[in-house]
Amino acid sequence: MMKEVIAEAEAALLHTYNRYQIVLERGEGVYLYDLEGKKYLDFASGIGVFALGYHYGDFDDTLKGQIDKLLHTSNYYYNRPAMEAAGKLKRISGMDRVFFTNSGAEAVEGAIKTARKYAYLKDGRTDHEIIAMEHSFHGRTMGALSVTGTPKYREAFEPMIGHIRFAGMNDPDSVIAQMNDRTCAVILETVQGEGGIYPAEKAFLQEIRRVCDERDILLILDEIQCGMGRTGSYFAWQALGVKPDIMTTAKALGGGVPVGAFLMTGAVGAHSLEAGDHGTTYGGNPFAGAAVSRMIDLYEENHILEHVREITVYLEQKLDELVGRHDRIRQRRGSGLMQGLACDEPVGDVIAKALERGLILINAGPSVLRFLPPLVIERKHVDEMVEILEECL
Repeated sequence: MMKEVIAEAEAALLHTYNRYQIVLERGEGVYLYDLEGKKYLDFASGIGVFALGYHYGDFDDTLKGQIDKLLHTSNYYYNRPAMEAAGKLKRISGMDRVFFTNSGAEAVEGAIKTARKYAYLKDGRTDHEIIAMEHSFHGRTMGALSVTGTPKYREAFEPMIGHIRFAGMNDPDSVIAQMNDRTCAVILETVQGEGGIYPAEKAFLQEIRRVCDERDILLILDEIQCGMGRTGSYFAWQALGVKPDIMTTAKALGGGVPVGAFLMTGAVGAHSLEAGDHGTTYGGNPFAGAAVSRMIDLYEENHILEHVREITVYLEQKLDELVGRHDRIRQRRGSGLMQGLACDEPVGDVIAKALERGLILINAGPSVLRFLPPLVIERKHVDEMVEILEECL
């Protein structure tokens, strides 16, 4: 049966993914099942989307209830779920204004537009520059791609939007060297994901924040993958004590429902985008709003952040033990339940073998094993993962 479905997919879908040869059908807890009933321990969570695993609490019932009321209405009108979601998102983030999108890439697009409009209103110039980080990844749309610091993603689609400079992550001197009187923003992932799982260092963020404040440059933090509790705080920057002017979020925000957002401080909101500057047909619809609202409730009701901090200690311990036992692994790096094992050689064979044995893993670059499990994993799931991974290594 799976071969037939795969053949149909290959005949109809544009081949932009080299997919593994399985067809996933359902999920339960932290496990996925394919069409033939094989069980997989999920340590990728849909690339960080299913933070609470599959069918957690009454999340499904919330979505079903909203379907019975209203799925969509245009942004010419208000709807209660989106307003409730915005209020809760403001509360957990400490930001002041919210714009809901359909994806992380769209959130980055909105952040870029906000920064440029903010600068335009100051001096009327249209040649402002943005500094992004080398090895970063912000999405596949043209604006998000323009600030993605990995050339292989950009080369075939040049020219990009222009006026983008790149600097070294965790190298404040490199960033400052790129600044000039046209610089309007610095954008970076608080924890780089696709680039190899590199957390921003506290001293680096503090220095960039200081210089941005001194020069009235906006700091944009991309929390699409590392946000929504993955590092033990709602957003990774909160543990570092460095607040951005603009922030992007998505992935786990809707627990599987496609939704993202960019948020900003009150000062940026009052002096940037205004009516007619930005919009989206589906962004902030009632269905997505209900998902975001209930996700935040579930985090609070079930003490998800506390659990992440507790289970992180155990996961890091077990991964460090793997580093000590296997010469092919150079180091572990990461934050919370966003971890990577950097290896001396490509890890594709390990991921394929793990899949055969019922463990879903992904990479972060060719030589880094990436661990993005649901935030609700327990010690027994870590042990199960390590046992399978040990066989594959």
